[in-house]
Amino acid sequence: MIDMVEKEDAIISEEEAAQYDRQIRLWGLDAQKRLRGSRVLLVGLGGLGAEVAKNLILAGVKGLTLLDHELVTEESCRAQFLIPVDALGQNRAQASLERAQFLNPMVEVEADTDKAEDKPDDFFLKFNAVCLTHCSRDFMVRVDQLCAPKNIKVFCGDVFGYHGYMFADLGQEHQYVEEKPKVVKQSEDANDGPEAKKPKVDPNETTMVKKTASFCSLKEALEVDWMGGKAKTNFKNIPVGYFLLQVLLKFRTDKGRDPQPDSYTEDSGLLLQMREDVLEAMGVSIDLLPPNFVSYCFSEMSPVCAVVGGVLGQEIVKALSQRDAPHRNFFFFDGLKGSGVVDYFSNK
Repeated sequence: MIDMVEKEDAIISEEEAAQYDRQIRLWGLDAQKRLRGSRVLLVGLGGLGAEVAKNLILAGVKGLTLLDHELVTEESCRAQFLIPVDALGQNRAQASLERAQFLNPMVEVEADTDKAEDKPDDFFLKFNAVCLTHCSRDFMVRVDQLCAPKNIKVFCGDVFGYHGYMFADLGQEHQYVEEKPKVVKQSEDANDGPEAKKPKVDPNETTMVKKTASFCSLKEALEVDWMGGKAKTNFKNIPVGYFLLQVLLKFRTDKGRDPQPDSYTEDSGLLLQMREDVLEAMGVSIDLLPPNFVSYCFSEMSPVCAVVGGVLGQEIVKALSQRDAPHRNFFFFDGLKGSGVVDYFSNK
């Protein structure tokens, strides 16, 4: 992906340099060039999708495709800010297009009203990164297995009430650079003694260090055997959000939708039953996920969308610009505790 991105639109115009001046000062011209040459597919224009779209457009990617076949509802208008209040009944991607484009005219933003699951495999291979929100488990695994071998970065995310998550698969060899304090070697004329022989770190000077990170697939991350090997050793560190995600993805698969507030009683009972079925099938105690979780996982909450969308957008920008160390692989947010959890899944 490095060569492909850098060859496209290698020169940034004076207008773009002025537009992205603060970002170029923050992460450098080379990183901005890589962003400027990247095309991203965003699936799902709910509250989380709108936050991700905003962050990518303002960062200055080459192009962003908004893919969503669903229609605008009252909940859509409450959860996301790109849809006008008079757009009820319209397609969500189309209704979000005008305000999204207005954020940054230099980014090519387009709307696609097709159903993501109906798209052929080669459609997803046209992008440098794919971000999937509000998608089924099987579809996310399909896209991840399709894109990863082609070095296309894959991100997944959702918000369920007070809870949210992000997953990233950047492939087996994701290259990036980090800024580190420069180590200054001592001259031969330095005074003798142990202290004089030690290299000195100059906090006022930095150097760019190239690094490589390896990521596991979504399928591997969701199908961990917690009863054996390294996973069993790390089990106590796994956040509750991981098991909550497994239950909610099961609900989405079985019911073809997420839990709804207008069917709270029925859906709460289904969630509790699925909690028991899913965790027992995983070989772990159902006590890992307290039964009161059903009170906090209905609908998209705008503040949670903002937090998770900020992290998700940031990670996509970091991956495409190849600047700074990425999270590996999950980020979980618990709005009740106001905290996020990262890096419990790394390479295989």
